[in-house]
Amino acid sequence: MTDPAAPAPRILYIDDDDGLRRLVKRALERRGFAVETAPDGAAGLALAERGGFDLVAVDHYMPGLDGLQTLERLRALPCPPPVIYVTGSEESRVAVAALKAGAIDYVVKAIGEDFFDLLSSAIGQSLAQVSLLREKEAAEAQLRESNARLQAMLHEVNHRVANSLQLVSAFVHMQAREAADTEAKAALADTQRRIAAIAQVHRRLYTSDSVTSVDMAEYLGALVEELEETWSTPDSPRALSLVAEPVRLGTDKAVAVGVIVNELVSNACKYAYPAAQAGEVRVRLVQAGGDFLLRVEDDGCGMPADGTPKGTGLGSRLIDAMAKTLRAALAYEDGSPGVCATIRAAC
Repeated sequence: MTDPAAPAPRILYIDDDDGLRRLVKRALERRGFAVETAPDGAAGLALAERGGFDLVAVDHYMPGLDGLQTLERLRALPCPPPVIYVTGSEESRVAVAALKAGAIDYVVKAIGEDFFDLLSSAIGQSLAQVSLLREKEAAEAQLRESNARLQAMLHEVNHRVANSLQLVSAFVHMQAREAADTEAKAALADTQRRIAAIAQVHRRLYTSDSVTSVDMAEYLGALVEELEETWSTPDSPRALSLVAEPVRLGTDKAVAVGVIVNELVSNACKYAYPAAQAGEVRVRLVQAGGDFLLRVEDDGCGMPADGTPKGTGLGSRLIDAMAKTLRAALAYEDGSPGVCATIRAAC
């Protein structure tokens, strides 16, 4: 059934049978359609090229271009209309060929009102199908556009967050330079490194295709490189190495892992080896089923016998807090020499 308030759907019926064309035109117009007819494929194509038809019905047997050839050329138009193919009662293979060639439906030609009813019903169903398809495509296009806008906004947010954190880091650095107390300088330097570890996450987010997850191999590579530049000096060389599989983590988890790596590596660089001795710190991140496994190890002096943290203990508290956000716990494996800290959590 057509909507009485809507314009009548425009139908083009192509058939070389003059009498049947007139009957089809009258029958479909009684059923609420606006119908034009064409006596052959060439004439039908000429009308279709002008546009404005909601649907075309094509007979199979016609002089010159037959139905399949006409269908092929209709489908090649810039904005092809849906096509219903009209076949004889014993020509199921022709109908199958037409459907494979792009016809939306087919109707078996018969004598009497049954044919007109079938053709009208097929037209109505096909127009409804096309309408649903267009609505679906429009909704998908709108969703893609909305997603693109959202991604652009998230890129901008991450850009601004990274810039703001970089500014805070610069302020902390300036404050550290002005501090006279050695312990205050060291504490401010530690704070600056923690801020940089978080800023690096947001920098990765706004410079990558993803706005919700971080490539941990790239992120840890940059973080470890910065830590080596900070801690390795000619008097106290520290060699930092990284082995990381291509694990992707969400923003919160990436920040937590970055802070943990920053604290563990910094502790190893400060406390594992004597000040004037060279030392190595190794970082490893691997996929383990649906989890990831992080290892940070050194070959230094090992943990204090009583387990008391060296320094202020702030780094240990930060590690515990970040491990809780990952719903995991840091474990220390027995190693001689050195310390091996591991954490396993869901990706």
